[in-house]
Amino acid sequence: MDIAVCLCFVPDTASVIGFSDQTSDLSRVNEVINPYDEYALEEAVRLKERFEGSRVTVFTVSPVSAKDMLRKALAMGADRAVLVTRTMVLDPYQTAIALTHSISDFYAGTLPDLVFCGKQSTDFQHGQVPPMLAELLGMGAVTGICALHVSTEGLEVEREIESGVEFFELHYPALLSVEKGLNTPRKTSIKSVMEARKKTIDSFSLALHEPPSVVMTGIKPCSRKKRCRFISDEKELIKVLRKELFLP
Repeated sequence: MDIAVCLCFVPDTASVIGFSDQTSDLSRVNEVINPYDEYALEEAVRLKERFEGSRVTVFTVSPVSAKDMLRKALAMGADRAVLVTRTMVLDPYQTAIALTHSISDFYAGTLPDLVFCGKQSTDFQHGQVPPMLAELLGMGAVTGICALHVSTEGLEVEREIESGVEFFELHYPALLSVEKGLNTPRKTSIKSVMEARKKTIDSFSLALHEPPSVVMTGIKPCSRKKRCRFISDEKELIKVLRKELFLP
């Protein structure tokens, strides 16, 4: 079974993000594997251990500096890593296109049996890349799964919704994005870290001609100041709302 896992790297929640002169200071930010992607990788490695002959390959669209973090993914049990280098922040659509090209090229035009992704990244929390990637690859997909049952014939997955639980049956190939709680990601050992140094990280650059659909034009800190005003009665409240919120 060929299994692909898509990773992204996000700021550690313990990092300090500074801000001055309308510019964010990321010098003290430490990046880590997106927590949702760790659940996806753990599930892929468990399937590799269950089905003999399976291989897990991780893919990421990141700067060259991400090689060090990819070593952790290899130490967790991935067999190989593919780094698509980029020099600029991509929007979800461009990221999905870059992953599509890299996965298609790596598997020589065929599709892996399974593609795992995290439900969303913990920085921007778009949650858009997995369904876009599935559409571009032409694969069936279920997002935000909380349970997975795999056999050689197909897949049975569960997804929690507001009113209960949804059940799906899928055939290979398929893409699954993973919710927190599907499993408990393993800790890496000294032995696995040493073995990860011997594993292959393929790296290549990709020229994207598609313009971004979403562009971040600026960033500013949120104001922590709160205003408190005492109002005598509801009539005065109505006047204030009409004046400040331009209500009719």
